Amino acid sequence: MMSERILLVEDEEKLARMVELELKYEGYQVEKAMDGRQGLELALGGGFDLVLLDIMLPQLSGMEVLRRLRRESKIPVIMLTARDSVVDKVAGLDSGADDYITKPFAIEELLARIRAALRSKSGQGNGGPLAVGPLVLDVEKHQVTVRGQNVELTKKEFDLLRYLLENKNRVLTREALLDAVWGFDFVGETNSVDVYIRFLRSKLDDAFGLKLIHTVRGVGYVIKEE
Repeated sequence: MMSERILLVEDEEKLARMVELELKYEGYQVEKAMDGRQGLELALGGGFDLVLLDIMLPQLSGMEVLRRLRRESKIPVIMLTARDSVVDKVAGLDSGADDYITKPFAIEELLARIRAALRSKSGQGNGGPLAVGPLVLDVEKHQVTVRGQNVELTKKEFDLLRYLLENKNRVLTREALLDAVWGFDFVGETNSVDVYIRFLRSKLDDAFGLKLIHTVRGVGYVIKEE
């Protein structure tokens, strides 16, 4: 089966090389463009499954590339930029970006966002049950069971558990969880993630004698098979 093709449009050579190597290690095919005009031409040429697009580019800005690309293509686009204000995020998302990640970023977080965008594109992220050990999360029914017994979760708890399960065995930072579950414009502390992790552990790990949600000290959280 052919691996997904990713177009990386980034003019910082060291960063571009690092991301390229990590993506290839994960099995993706990667092509690079060092300026906006070349990136747009390649993206419009087709054949890519996803575009990683920096905002601050020579020739054409990332925002302009995105605007022109969206006239002809619905390919998933993740913006890569040092800008982290709400205004910049809103501008990128309103222009048609599927996601937004600010530099510096952990490569694990970028990979998680790429997987999520590709799932959304293919429809694999919708409807199917997610499972780990005796726990099953049914997306369509919005239901969680452990050994066949229903577990009552709030919407936020359900969304957090779903995202952890979608990235099973991958360590997710608190910031990545905040962006994915609470939204890019969430105003608050990252300890909101810790609070809801405790809620999930109480309802799942403690109640059923499981040990699925693990803390990676100084990084974040991961769901692992028992």
